[in-house]
Amino acid sequence: MKIQSIMTKDVATCSPHTDLAAVATLMWQRDCGIVPVVGEAGSVVGVITDRDICIAAATRGLAPSHIAAGDAMSQPIYSCMATDDVSEALALMKRVRVRRLPVIDKSGMLKGVVSMNDVVTAAGRAKGPAAKDVLATLSAICAHGSKRVTAV
Repeated sequence: MKIQSIMTKDVATCSPHTDLAAVATLMWQRDCGIVPVVGEAGSVVGVITDRDICIAAATRGLAPSHIAAGDAMSQPIYSCMATDDVSEALALMKRVRVRRLPVIDKSGMLKGVVSMNDVVTAAGRAKGPAAKDVLATLSAICAHGSKRVTAV
């Protein structure tokens, strides 16, 4: 199964200059936990998660409206392509311990986002990912005791 068959295509984005209050509003309106940060050329330069917003606001002593997305976005960017197999995305999510990946094209332009929610939903379909692979990925992402990879 390919990423393009399960990814979310209509994705909210922001610029590095967008304040975190505006990003949080986008997340609320779109019912999502990630907003890709897109640079002037249109390529993905980072991502902001709901967790990034909370940590930035709590550790900087500033209101989210006074923190730019570019100052709190997660990097490096871990991503996949629409033509990748879901198993490749699961392997990356497992390795870097993230729940969501931007889907980009060869030039780094955003095409969508794939989340563990998308993968879990697809696991029930014919030719979907194996439940054991989904469980192994979730187990790795949720594991306690080791330092998390700083990204998505």
